[in-house]
Amino acid sequence: MAERLTPLEIMARLISFPTVSRDTNLPLVDWVERYLQSHGIDSHRWPDPDQPHKAAIFAHVGPWEEGAIVLSGHTDVVPVDGQPWDTDPFVVTEKDGKYYGRGTCDMKGFDALAIWALVEAQYADVKRPLQLALSFDEEVGCTGAPPMIQAMQKVLPKGSAVIVGEPSTMQAVTGHKGGFGYDTHVVGFEVHSSIMHTGVNAIMAAAPLIDWANQRNAENMAAEPSDIAAVFDPPWTTCHVGMIEGGTAHNITAKDCRFMMDFRVVPGEQAAQWRDAYLDQVRQAEVQIQAVHPEARIDVSDHFAVPALVPETEGEAEILVRSLTGDNATHVVSYGTEAGQFQEAGYSAVICGPGDIAQAHQPNEFIEVSQFDAGHKFMERLVQRLCK
Repeated sequence: MAERLTPLEIMARLISFPTVSRDTNLPLVDWVERYLQSHGIDSHRWPDPDQPHKAAIFAHVGPWEEGAIVLSGHTDVVPVDGQPWDTDPFVVTEKDGKYYGRGTCDMKGFDALAIWALVEAQYADVKRPLQLALSFDEEVGCTGAPPMIQAMQKVLPKGSAVIVGEPSTMQAVTGHKGGFGYDTHVVGFEVHSSIMHTGVNAIMAAAPLIDWANQRNAENMAAEPSDIAAVFDPPWTTCHVGMIEGGTAHNITAKDCRFMMDFRVVPGEQAAQWRDAYLDQVRQAEVQIQAVHPEARIDVSDHFAVPALVPETEGEAEILVRSLTGDNATHVVSYGTEAGQFQEAGYSAVICGPGDIAQAHQPNEFIEVSQFDAGHKFMERLVQRLCK
């Protein structure tokens, strides 16, 4: 009989693959495929035609029928470049009641638990199927999940309830903000800065667009939040620019300026309204710079779009997770996940995973041993539930 690894042993294997979003995840996918196959579980992969070095993997155990519980996670992690790690980020290190390593918290800890549960379900007399879904490129905008979800439905019986294992300290998170971002490229016209009025400085032309975001944030912060927005932190839609680049020298008007405008939209507000508002500002700014020089322009392209997870009334996934955890409180988060994408595809969805999101993406990322153990007990109860 094939070796049945413990959740910790599986996590150690997954962490050893440096699946930073910019790099391949295929060695990890290959390992998962081989491990599942060693236990008689056929898996399926969806290779990205635009990125042949990346793939999603999914599998089904139990009766070949609809209604499976789906355990969903992502395989990619954020970079460790420039971070002051005390241990090897791609080796799980236990110290002071914590497991350190890139992805221990976000979210290879959950991935390991989900793989363990799938194998356990293979050997148990489950009456209801269990599915595993591991995507890629979550960290760059949840772009790998939608094609995976579509591919799953062509190959596997459709599941009904999805548990997305983002770190939630094993609490049932029933809602999150939607998010989208626009790559914005302001193209100016270079002249010497002493005659800057004859050219277009792309950086200075970008500044009013960024300040527009500041003004909207101030207005949103001051406004009375709706009932559904009030449970979020912060309880309003945010507009954010986290990176900007441009210019060649201090005495030349900048020809280029690039930044991404990022929106986190509370449920109940329409992302389309925020898109229209921003694109209207862009067009107004473009008219102004083209009045100075006709070659100036502003190019805008989609970077990512993640739908909100809307709290469900008597949602199947929520009811299941609450029954397994005993958590009956209301929890929502401001980050985005594939839960909203599964929900859009007709699944009931909830977020529940071990670890604290505060540790995600940090140097010396860790998951507390007690949290990992709580996740293990959760999976044990889930497999037992599927046998009834």
